[in-house]
Amino acid sequence: MILITGFEPFGGETVNPSWEAAEHAASRLMAQDVPAVAVQLPCVFGQSIAVLRDALRTHRPELVLCVGQAGGRAEISLERIAINVDDARIPDNAGNQPVDEPVRKDGPAAYFSALPIKRSLLALHGAGIPAAVSQTAGTYVCNHVFYGLMDSLADGMAGTERARGGFIHVPFSSEQAAVHGTAGLPIEEMASALAIIALVSAEDAVDIPLPAGAEH
Repeated sequence: MILITGFEPFGGETVNPSWEAAEHAASRLMAQDVPAVAVQLPCVFGQSIAVLRDALRTHRPELVLCVGQAGGRAEISLERIAINVDDARIPDNAGNQPVDEPVRKDGPAAYFSALPIKRSLLALHGAGIPAAVSQTAGTYVCNHVFYGLMDSLADGMAGTERARGGFIHVPFSSEQAAVHGTAGLPIEEMASALAIIALVSAEDAVDIPLPAGAEH
């Protein structure tokens, strides 16, 4: 089973492409006889991890792709690392605005993605989809969920002892981008990217040494 999560709209937006792409990607995988399910997470600190953990217990996935919106980015972002800090520039959908607080008190400083992000990057480029490895998932609810996912998998929650997972950011949708005057991608292209990442990750957990770092 492959679990793909996306978020509800936040920050004044009426849609969230991460959720729409997650739904479409799960449907594409199911059409290929690959068991998959999409679950929407609230854009709320704490509650988002609780809903994610419920989904992990319910579906017991072997692979988890958590997906969020990164408005302004121009490509699919394969996130490398989740850090143990919440530092919200804007309130979440419940009005919470933690500043310099840990995601989990006394938890590790960071977790690395367990997805083959370089192998996935190569596959996305081969499909003509703009993508890059990202060195930061921010410090908002996306990073919060990324850290919560990896922490949950590291703890070996019931049914997830062998599960792997990671986080992917998608840009604004084409419609959002037109409103904001910035970069965006069609939802269907995002869904194709998520399906590719899921299939590549399910096939081979071992990554490849492909240069995809950053100078700053």
